[in-house]
Amino acid sequence: MSNGIIGKKLGMTQVFAEDGAAVGVTAVEVEPSVILQVKTKEKDGYDSVQLGYSRVKQKNVTKPLQGHFKKADKGNFRVVREFSVKSGSFEVGQEIAADIFKAGDFVDVAGTSKGKGFAGVVKRHGFGGGRATHGSMFHRAPGSIGASADPSRVFKGTKLPGHMGNERKTIQNLQVWQIRPEMNLLLLKGSVPGSKNGFVLIKKAKKKSA
Repeated sequence: MSNGIIGKKLGMTQVFAEDGAAVGVTAVEVEPSVILQVKTKEKDGYDSVQLGYSRVKQKNVTKPLQGHFKKADKGNFRVVREFSVKSGSFEVGQEIAADIFKAGDFVDVAGTSKGKGFAGVVKRHGFGGGRATHGSMFHRAPGSIGASADPSRVFKGTKLPGHMGNERKTIQNLQVWQIRPEMNLLLLKGSVPGSKNGFVLIKKAKKKSA
């Protein structure tokens, strides 16, 4: 069984639990992913499957990738990712769908967070800032960073203004609230990284089980 699948974030909505409580969920499109390559411990040193997701026109794919995709003969793909496998026999061209999960399972979802451009310390790190009074002259600046004759440098990791977002993030232990196989939809309780139509990797949770 594959450890996970590739999906596309569609956005957030709400559904109602049996007790009437409103539950915020993220809708993720999970069309069947195609196995492009099978790696084994004997040949490659580890067991995994390489999956392709989101078909694209052949003209938008490089020649080396076209040759790679031709082995599966299921089209060309925008996203190619690897997932570890624990059991089962796999073949190139085989499809893996959302039925590897069931309602109530816990998953880890990895994606690229929204890019927010250059941000100051108040927005980026939650600094409190200075007084808002007239004439203060110190409102949203970072303040002292402790660099003088000793140590004559700024320590790595110091919280300063800079590029915010557009980073790989993983949200752990999200619950699979509902599966709608006829619509290729997975409803995950809570939010997942990234913007609408961003690609995410959905894996079985490492730290929690149903």
